[in-house]
Amino acid sequence: MARDEQSKFSPGNADINEIPAKALIEAVNIRSISLVVLTSIASLFFISWAQAVLLPLTVAVLISYALDTLVSALDRLRIPRPLSAAIILVSLLSVIAAASIPLQREAMAILDKVPVAISDFQRNEARSPKQEEGLIDKAQAAAKKIEESAAQGQSDDHPAHQGITPVRVVDQPMDVEEYVLRNSPAALVMVSQFFSVLLLVYFILAVGPLYKRKIVKISGPSFGRMRKAARIMNDFHHQVRRFLFVMLLGALFVGVLTWLAFVALGVEQAMLWGVVAGVASAVPYLGPFLVFVGTGIAAFIQFGEVNTAIIVAAISLAITSIQGYLLTPWLTSQVSSLNPVVIFIGLLFWGWLWGPVGLIIATPILMIIKSLCDHVVNLRPVGELLGK
Repeated sequence: MARDEQSKFSPGNADINEIPAKALIEAVNIRSISLVVLTSIASLFFISWAQAVLLPLTVAVLISYALDTLVSALDRLRIPRPLSAAIILVSLLSVIAAASIPLQREAMAILDKVPVAISDFQRNEARSPKQEEGLIDKAQAAAKKIEESAAQGQSDDHPAHQGITPVRVVDQPMDVEEYVLRNSPAALVMVSQFFSVLLLVYFILAVGPLYKRKIVKISGPSFGRMRKAARIMNDFHHQVRRFLFVMLLGALFVGVLTWLAFVALGVEQAMLWGVVAGVASAVPYLGPFLVFVGTGIAAFIQFGEVNTAIIVAAISLAITSIQGYLLTPWLTSQVSSLNPVVIFIGLLFWGWLWGPVGLIIATPILMIIKSLCDHVVNLRPVGELLGK
């Protein structure tokens, strides 16, 4: 009888429907989930709080990845690496400065046209026949009448006191000097961050693979762990460098094709719009949309026709679509692919944290995170979620 009772409650005779529930309760550890959530929130606040340090460092690392190939090429010519890094940076800054001079003139020409276009638009609106009021216009007129009657009733109940001078509010024009002084701290922060990035890029390029060797060394002591760390670092370098190279080719494709198309259509400042379109193509989704809207407005200001503006904007959108849906996927076939939903969420997240610069570096950061998750066994499910 005792043997029957023991066999009745043995694990082999347990209810099969109760085993998954017990296993699920044991797998869900409330304490571990709480620690993960609290750690994520603390990391989020730390990234936002340390933006002044982390943002220049991240941008400098990505730029150094992109320029490392050129410095290594000069290094193979027996040129000292610090001198090679200085030559590459000075050459890059010289090219940017030389290209910015004609672009600045074209930008000033566009800004000069804006007041004239607004005046023409206002004159055309004044000459156009008055249309029949819609529902919203009638509602606004009724609300205005109600406010005037209420104000008149209050003035009748409370007559104006004798000897009191009425106050007249006069709108003062914008003081440019005061505006510059008020925004000078933000400008100083931007300039200091620019030079911080420049110096960090130079030092990272000058030391070469020094920190890579140090990270591999401290990842030991076993040879297997050191080899795995070296493989992860090489994969980081390869993924980011290839992605930045693809983005450069895509920007050149969009910029040159936009410039040629706008020259053929007779759009003024075509070179400036080509540069803007090429730079904006580095920001997925948002960049092409802004170029689409901007080129449409510029074409409407120049030609004064809605159909021509739509054609110019549609051509800009077609060029960026070719780059985004055909050229870039073909060039990045060997690069760690990311889910489009993850890219969009990453743009929202890093744009919220670090502003416009966060939108540009969001995709490389996501690629680094996915590459790390693919190499770490416990993080491979996260890498699977990030990938296609």
